[in-house]
Amino acid sequence: MKETIKIILVDDEVLFRKGISFLLSREENIEVIFEASDGVELIDFLKGNNPKPDIVIMDLKMPLLNGIEATKIIHRDFSDIKIIALTSYDSKSFIANMIDVGAVSYLVKNATPQELFATIYEVSSKGFYYSEYVMNIIQNDLIANKKTKCSFDTGFITSRELEVLQLICKQKSTIEIGEKLFISPRTVEGHRNNLLLKTESKNIAGLVVYAIQNAIVSLDI
Repeated sequence: MKETIKIILVDDEVLFRKGISFLLSREENIEVIFEASDGVELIDFLKGNNPKPDIVIMDLKMPLLNGIEATKIIHRDFSDIKIIALTSYDSKSFIANMIDVGAVSYLVKNATPQELFATIYEVSSKGFYYSEYVMNIIQNDLIANKKTKCSFDTGFITSRELEVLQLICKQKSTIEIGEKLFISPRTVEGHRNNLLLKTESKNIAGLVVYAIQNAIVSLDI
């Protein structure tokens, strides 16, 4: 039996939030443990003696504390919690901003229920999920807005770590990477942890952004 994915929904549009909550409650492996109408309510819940979610589905535009600021706080204080950004705005600047502050996926409010479920399961199993559109934004917009990086030292990452990184960027799971490289999932996790330390990335999504920005990997999207 699959482990239940614990979700918090954060959106100030009550009817929309309740609709998402109802959809998710019908999924056998998903449990909505809390709903918040703004970032302050969310952070108060997380700081209290309450169960922690695996994933927060976060609206961007909210009163008191918006999704971007709330994501920054969670990324800093609750780094194990994964943020899926949810918005009406499918603009490159919104997407780039949310990825920059630590969101591991991005959903537009006109997405289908199937897209919502797929995103949750991908994030749960792989640590992040970026569509082709979002990957292109990382590749083009985020790189363009960053200062030129120092020349990359090829001895910084081992050839095996580079293989693992390539497959992470292709959104392969730990098990899939292990099967592809004929190594155990535990060994894959060891390489992944080394990569996180070496690149000073806080999560897998950050690792992907780092790899693309520094042209360490080539994306065959």
